[in-house]
Amino acid sequence: MASSASAAPTGEVPDNANQHCPGTASDQAGKSAACAGCPNQSICATAPKGPDPDLAAIAARMSRVKHKLLVLSGKGGVGKSTVSAQLAFALARRGFEVGLLDIDICGPSVPKMLGLEGQEIHSSGAGWSPVYVEDNLAVMSIGFMLPNPDEAVIWRGPRKNGLIKQFLKDVDWGELDYLVVDAPPGTSDEHITITQCLQVGGLGGGAAAVIVTTPQDVAIIDVRKEVNFCRKVGLPVLGVVENMAGLRFPGAQLRLRAEVFREGGGAARMCADMGVPLLGRLPLDPGLGAAADAGRSVLPEAAGAAGADAVKGGLEGVAP
Repeated sequence: MASSASAAPTGEVPDNANQHCPGTASDQAGKSAACAGCPNQSICATAPKGPDPDLAAIAARMSRVKHKLLVLSGKGGVGKSTVSAQLAFALARRGFEVGLLDIDICGPSVPKMLGLEGQEIHSSGAGWSPVYVEDNLAVMSIGFMLPNPDEAVIWRGPRKNGLIKQFLKDVDWGELDYLVVDAPPGTSDEHITITQCLQVGGLGGGAAAVIVTTPQDVAIIDVRKEVNFCRKVGLPVLGVVENMAGLRFPGAQLRLRAEVFREGGGAARMCADMGVPLLGRLPLDPGLGAAADAGRSVLPEAAGAAGADAVKGGLEGVAP
């Protein structure tokens, strides 16, 4: 088994690299004698070298954004897009200038959840114009670029990463209090790209993660990996939202509740074990599901409902 390299700066050497790896950013990457037999050799040899010319433009654009919130999870299907959309709605209702950026390139759900299906992107001298839900809530997604909503996006990592960087440097967000980023599941290309781009030029101080899970062990196992990913890349974790945490029966006088997946607070135990806050628990609430399908906020017409109360409670941990 190849031993871990130590000749290059930390963060430039893949975990499975050969000993004496020159580092992925080196001019000798993929070419030196130490690269022989390395599983990354062909990738390193063909990857562009030197400073990324896009980073200066990204830093200039993102310098106008006070807070960047990355909504992440190691598991798919836990409700990241639901949390992202309702968080953006809730922040906008509090009077903040909010942007919602969908970087789930292969499965963009944000246009549906914001009621923006069929909208298109327009460009001007200032860059790409986001689509506005309200005067203080702007949205950008690849979903606005597809010829029809059933179109499959079959892209490899470099092309997805290129579009994410284009969103960051070319979208004319203006001055924002919050940029909420809805990310795909995992700890791979898109996640590395977005964290690296937001940390360039000292911008990482305004970036933090909200991590979404569901109560089952099969989800929490992967969400623990997401917490560790954030720590490795230096991304602060604001806390965890546990989605699908029990079922509230609408109209029941006794406010009956059933734990659908498990009892005992799996997310609470994980948070205690890993030292991260539990921001809130979102129940399986028909009102929340209907709001997501209709592309609207759960808050205005569902005051006092389980989903609305949980959204407001979780918001306190994000924007007190």
